[in-house]
Amino acid sequence: MLLDESGLSERPHRVRTWAPRGQTPVLQYHFNWETLAVIAGMTFVNFYFQLYEGSIKGPQVVRFLRHLQRHLKGRLILLWDRLPAHRSRLVQDYLAGQRRIEQEWLPAYAPELNPVEYLWGQLKEHHLGNFCPDHLGELQHVTRRALRRLRRRRPIVASCWKQSTLPF
Repeated sequence: MLLDESGLSERPHRVRTWAPRGQTPVLQYHFNWETLAVIAGMTFVNFYFQLYEGSIKGPQVVRFLRHLQRHLKGRLILLWDRLPAHRSRLVQDYLAGQRRIEQEWLPAYAPELNPVEYLWGQLKEHHLGNFCPDHLGELQHVTRRALRRLRRRRPIVASCWKQSTLPF
């Protein structure tokens, strides 16, 4: 199981688009500092996710790990980066009390090893590209719907694994 987090804001992720000849496409959005964070864990055939307002910290990581344990049976090996939330005392104390979970660390500055990074690229480029929400609730709703749609598309999940350079 590989874990990763990503942040989203109300500012649109700009991607190439079409417009009538001679007219520049214009994106109108409300600049706001409110953010949405998404955490995901990916297996070879599926991924699990949760959305949070703000940023991911230790309590959100523990809540997500409990969520994973409810949905996945057997031993769980976490492969993740060295985000401060992953190394926090709260998360490490929680993992110390769990016999089913082991953790391994990805090397520093190696996002190409994590297939979840390719999932974030797919989400931002193809599902949220040029999307200008009116408020954070709309961004949350559209993101949740897009991730659920991505989860049903097994070839895309498999392609995230193929693009990563992990030696599996």
